[in-house]
Amino acid sequence: MEAASMEHRRAVLINTTISGLVASMNATIVIVALPAIFRGLHVSPMAPDELAYLLWMMMGYSLVISSTLVLLGRFSDVYGRGRSYTLGFALTTIGAAALSVVPSGTGNAGALALILLRLFQAVGAALLTVDALAIITDTFPLSERGRAVGVYAMTYNIGMMLGLVLGGILAVYDWHLVFAVTLPLGIVGTLWSRAMLGGGHGGVEAPLNIADNVLLMAGLSLLALGLTYSMVPYGSSDLGWGNPFVVASIALGPVFLLAFVVSQLRSRSPLFDLSLFRNRPFAAGNTAVLLFSLSRGALMLLLTIWLQGIWLPLHGIPYEETPLWAGIYLASLVAGNIAFGPLSGALSDRYGPRIFAVLGMAVFTASLGALALLPYNFPAPVFELALFLNGVGQGLFYSPNATAIMNVLPPSDRGVGNGMRTTFNNIGQTVSMALFFTIAVSVFSRYAPGSLMSTALAAGVPRAVAEVISKIPGSVALFAAFIGVNPLGSVLSAYPGLASAIPSYLYTIITGTNFFPEAVGVPFVMGFRLSMYVAMAMALIAAVLSALMPSTRGRGTNR
Repeated sequence: MEAASMEHRRAVLINTTISGLVASMNATIVIVALPAIFRGLHVSPMAPDELAYLLWMMMGYSLVISSTLVLLGRFSDVYGRGRSYTLGFALTTIGAAALSVVPSGTGNAGALALILLRLFQAVGAALLTVDALAIITDTFPLSERGRAVGVYAMTYNIGMMLGLVLGGILAVYDWHLVFAVTLPLGIVGTLWSRAMLGGGHGGVEAPLNIADNVLLMAGLSLLALGLTYSMVPYGSSDLGWGNPFVVASIALGPVFLLAFVVSQLRSRSPLFDLSLFRNRPFAAGNTAVLLFSLSRGALMLLLTIWLQGIWLPLHGIPYEETPLWAGIYLASLVAGNIAFGPLSGALSDRYGPRIFAVLGMAVFTASLGALALLPYNFPAPVFELALFLNGVGQGLFYSPNATAIMNVLPPSDRGVGNGMRTTFNNIGQTVSMALFFTIAVSVFSRYAPGSLMSTALAAGVPRAVAEVISKIPGSVALFAAFIGVNPLGSVLSAYPGLASAIPSYLYTIITGTNFFPEAVGVPFVMGFRLSMYVAMAMALIAAVLSALMPSTRGRGTNR
């Protein structure tokens, strides 16, 4: 393929970074704004029959992206990445416009409308995600590709952090602004990509293979749904692993995926080209991505719970203000990623990707160990340094890994190849959320009740009230902290008779900013520490696999 002009390369990079900004902002912007959104709709997300709305608002977007990436990657290869990419911008923009006009005060119907529109918007985000990296690879010569991928990755991470911060700021004024904020970028991106790309990039002769698509999407969706609902209490358990729906979903998901693999091995035009795994760099790079996403997927969730449920309240921040402040305190992680993402991309163009991918995983592993050793009321500078190093490790790894994988693919397979890579990344994140949340909640649920009981009794709380407080489900308490709700305040509001039996001065103590964090700080950190040790083992294996990636330097070609 002939190298594109400097002007065209610059335009492609700016446009794809806009797409990364839009997709990543939409992924995270609702997290901090969830309390304001549910208040505006008049929905109580911590009520047992409405907790599913919270879960779908949090996870539905990524679930759709995970289950459609390979299909959409092949779609873009067949019909042209320019058309596919522009369609992604258009769907994302239409979704943002529709989300921003859902009326307030519409209760569960409004919540359901938001969830469905978020799923629709996620299809557009999946098209943008799968096409952007393929278009960059098509456009830039090998000697510049790593730098371009690094800039795209940096912008994507900036979008994730901007989403967290802007979600907290805009929700204060009107929760509809949370969805409308990306509209201008979406409109500009749609029109610009249509004029700049047309239907170009891709366009190969290959069927979409609908039957295999159904098998893949069913398998991934069932697995993701089962893992997601495993985090919802079921019966007397703090988790949902005993829920028949969870058991059936996790059992049937792999069956559909196995059927998909068997069908693909017999297909003349496979959707998920398993022959690509005969290429050692492609296989090693994708396995490293899977393990990397497994080790980091739940990190932001657990760190946010730690900040919002324990550390920030201990330092006088009211629960309802903790989501915004958590976004600010987590900025150092993204700063490390931003600082070293483009740098590692540029250096991998010159020296080869292997050394930087291995170094990134080593730094990332060390940062997980540093976080695991912190006490629940940690010194802020040490926490920020560990987060910065975590971001440095992620930034060093991402661009060299992506560049090495894409470089070994011919242009006709780059859409589906990137779809496969991104699918592994998203599957890893989904599994990571369920795995590490289960570890954290299991340890928390074992030790937190006793700690809550003894702390309550020591404060002079009547035993009947202390028993109710100690029985709060661990997953509910942690989810409440995650969305900026006082866990004990929400429990007592559900039992007005008990609340009225507590002297006012005791009620103020129980629902204050210190009682819950002091009672559950140690149990939470025990679960977090175990989660980090498991994540470290995965990251170390990813480092070993990264050593199998090519050390080839770019030579100015666009192959």
